[in-house]
Order: sequence, then C-alpha cells, then structure tokens
Amino acid sequence: MQQRVIISQDIEHDLAQAIAETEHDRVFVLTDDITQECCLPKVAALLTKHNATTITIRHDDTNKTLATLADVWTALQRGGATRHSLLVNLGGGMVTDLGGFAAATFKRGINFINIPTTLLAMVDAAVGGKTGINFGGLKNEVGAFANARYVIVNTCFLDTLDTANLCSGYAEMLKHSLISNAQMWAEHVNFDILQPDLAELQRMVAASIAVKEHIVADDPHEHGIRKALNFGHTIGHALEEFSMQQSTPPPGALLHGYAVAFGLIGELYISARKAGFPTARLHQTARFIRENYGAVAFTCDDYPTLLNLMRHDKKNTSDTINFTLLHDIGDIRINQTATDEEIREALDFIREGY
Repeated sequence: MQQRVIISQDIEHDLAQAIAETEHDRVFVLTDDITQECCLPKVAALLTKHNATTITIRHDDTNKTLATLADVWTALQRGGATRHSLLVNLGGGMVTDLGGFAAATFKRGINFINIPTTLLAMVDAAVGGKTGINFGGLKNEVGAFANARYVIVNTCFLDTLDTANLCSGYAEMLKHSLISNAQMWAEHVNFDILQPDLAELQRMVAASIAVKEHIVADDPHEHGIRKALNFGHTIGHALEEFSMQQSTPPPGALLHGYAVAFGLIGELYISARKAGFPTARLHQTARFIRENYGAVAFTCDDYPTLLNLMRHDKKNTSDTINFTLLHDIGDIRINQTATDEEIREALDFIREGY
C-alpha cells in the first residue's frame, strides 16, 4: 500500500480529510507524555469529534521496547479496537516507529496515520514504511515494513522543539542532501539551524522528504538503492548504542541525529579514503557539524566496543562491516566494506579531525 505524504498548511483540515478517507470504526491516538501536553492540543478538538481514545506512553528512545509495545496492544484491545480501527501516531520518531509496528501487528494489521511532531520524525522516521522497536540493546532490532495511509507534515509543531532536537532532525536532512545533489548540500551547510527561519525550513523539509520518497519508491524493502539512506548510520548507530549503554541521565544518551551527524563525518572520511570523495567537501561538512553539534565523547579505548556494535548492525550479511559510501555528492556506492583499521582512522577523524 502506497502512503501519501501531505505537506500541511492546516493541520486540523488535513487530518480531518485523512481520517475521512481512511477506513475506521474506532479512532485511537498514540502520544507520549510530552507530545500529549505540547502537541495534542493542536488537534484535540478534531479527535474529540471522532471520540478518539488516547493512548499515552513514556517519551524517550529508551522506552521503545517490547514492554511498551505490549502496553499499546493492551490499550487497543481494551479499547475495543478491531481490524477496521485506525491508529493516529502523534509524536516523534519513537512514537511513529513503535506506533507503526503496533498497528502493523495488531489483528495482523490496522490502518495508521503518522503526524510527526519533531524534525527528525518529519524527514526520517515517519516516512518510508519502517517500523520497529529496540531489542537486546540494539536499535530497531525488531520491526516490520508497513506504510502509514497518510503522513501529515506540518512545521507548526516545531515551535515546541528545543535547539538540540532541531539539530537532531537536521542531520537526516543533511544526509539526504549528501546522497542527492550539490545544490541541496550547499544550501544545507549554509543554513542557520541554531536560529532557523521556520518558513524556509518547511520548504527544505518538503524537498528532503521528496528525496527519501523517491528512493523508497524505487526500493521499498531495501534490496538495493534504499541502502543509500543508511549513509552515516553504520557508525552513527554504533555511537548511539554505545552512548545508551554508557549514559545515566543526566546528560542522557546521544540524540539519534547527533549520532548520525558524527557518523556522517566518519563515513565521509572512509568515502574520501576508499571512494574518492572530495576532501574539500568532507572538511566543509565536518566543519558545519562540529560547529553546530559539538563533540562526541568516546576514546580510542572504546574502539573495540564500537566495532563490535557495528558488526551487529542489521545491514551486515557476515562478520564484514557494510557501508554505503559516496564518490561525490549524489554519487552513491552501496554494499561497500572497510577494514577495522580504516574504521579506526574514521573514528580518529570524528574525535580529532586532521
């Protein structure tokens, strides 16, 4: 089933139309405790008209677990959900990932609509049909491909975001530009994400989503070119999982987009070393990331742990660590490998630069 992405100017109107055009006998809305307070009021009146049942889970990626998934299944069951019910996922990537998986599996699949409320969810998690939960200390270890009927993107929700979460989502946009074209990349590395123009950002979000939609349409189940969307994520996921294992809030684990940003630096380094990516563009991208995202905390003593996390990545088919690399912006090389020594050099570059 193809999903339809709506770049929305009127969230209530567009959600009303999406619900009307989607089969439903009952409507449920999934939020977390933060989006329930900050974002649900923007659509609460409409959902009340549909007698929607609200299911609220705890925020944060550490709660994207089998136990939370079971809580959502239980709430759907107790609320009388049937195979003809509709789940509206209102929240960030954790809500759309887990909610999509709950919908894909409850009664062998019910319809769902995603309303992403963070920049990261708008350009990444809510679009493309990947759903899932973390399991066994690994991100998105269990999940399914399942398309939302609609994804409604409205930047009205971004006024609730802090700078860190804006930067987190922007890293995925930067990735989309690197795998797309030099004009988009230049626009992204010259945009002021710390004091963003939200109207301009909405236009950029629409273009970023279009990049992902085009790739997903060509390869919905990641057998080929969709692997381009993993650029920055082999190292990035390892850094994110490492930080989750090491951190005790505060300060908490590394935000997903920050991990991806540092992963982009490392995988651009490997791209320059193995695939001929221009070093000037490597340094310009790395400089933008360091200026806006700071530094990531790990040492050379942590390299064996990080390498082991990379070997457990779902994209690998053997003990070899698989990468997507770039020969240049938009010139993609999937199914590439790197030696442990090359990866250690990339980790050195993330920590210290040249």
